[in-house]
Amino acid sequence: MVERGGSGVPGGRRRQRVSMADVAQRAGVSSQTVSRVSNGHPGVIESTREQVLAAMRELGYRPNSAARALRYGQFNTIGVILFDLASTGNSRTVEAIATHAAAEGYAITLIPIDVPTQDNVLGAFTRMGELAVDAVIVIMEVHLLDTGTVQLPPGAHVVVVDSDAGDRYSVVDTDQADGARKAVRHLLDLGHRTVWHLTGPEASFAGQRRTQAWRAVLEEAGCPVPEPLHGDWTAESGYAAGLALAEQPDCTAVFAANDQMALGLLRAFHERGVAVPGEVSVVGFDDIPDAAYFVPPLTTVHQDFTEVGRRCVQTALQQIRTPGEVRPGNDLVPTRLALRASTAPPRAGTGEHAAHPRN
Repeated sequence: MVERGGSGVPGGRRRQRVSMADVAQRAGVSSQTVSRVSNGHPGVIESTREQVLAAMRELGYRPNSAARALRYGQFNTIGVILFDLASTGNSRTVEAIATHAAAEGYAITLIPIDVPTQDNVLGAFTRMGELAVDAVIVIMEVHLLDTGTVQLPPGAHVVVVDSDAGDRYSVVDTDQADGARKAVRHLLDLGHRTVWHLTGPEASFAGQRRTQAWRAVLEEAGCPVPEPLHGDWTAESGYAAGLALAEQPDCTAVFAANDQMALGLLRAFHERGVAVPGEVSVVGFDDIPDAAYFVPPLTTVHQDFTEVGRRCVQTALQQIRTPGEVRPGNDLVPTRLALRASTAPPRAGTGEHAAHPRN
């Protein structure tokens, strides 16, 4: 007789896998009831459920999740495709998605893409199909879906973050425009004649929305609209912009499109002897954890990345559980202004009527 060997088992025999029938026999129930308990089916009496779970623990039973997934066509996995894992917003959104997915009993599979092209996106979706996911969340910070450059596969369960494609997909995003409006109005309400702006990258949907809102608030208020300075989300680009703005005696307020660029502004103003907020007020966007510890602490627009991640997961689960009932549209998460020490009313003698340029 040929024995079934196995290391670590007395006698060289491998312990046979505990079956669902074994659990049913031990618990005194049917195999169907064991299956219902394994799959989390609600239609099981609590006392029976506890009886089955106790039998599973005693026998060391582990449900075969792969077989269950193939049988029921559900893998309890959500795919995430994104184009820039290093950015603050994207990394914090992914963290929130993973946390909320886990709370719902789902894992996440992450595929980053270096260059957001149609071929790369379709390749990522093909890979997701091979990895067996129930839905895909696409974090597309670049301004592409609304231009037709990238099309997602029809019929797939898809949630898009940070895009302007609510006519075709379920989109979850921070209310970028409203956040920017809060920042600019705050500075105007303090008495600043106008607000200068350091933008994000031109391809960024979020950056574009923030710039459009900045311009609209100034125009509605009848304020001059300075030529915006262009950044790339980095503190380095903020530093370069700050050196240029330090030479502008009429610049008393700046709205930076993210906190990292605001940090660069603060460094440049400090080196040039421009007091913040004494001579120039600065507002950022994101409210990263370090923003409260800048010098001075940064007034900024707070984004609720946790809520964005939660809504992404909930929308994906709705598509999985009620196919065809979730319609395209934009779900915008509100922002709030975190007031700190980097903003103040303009000092007398500053602005366009200042007698001398800054030293």
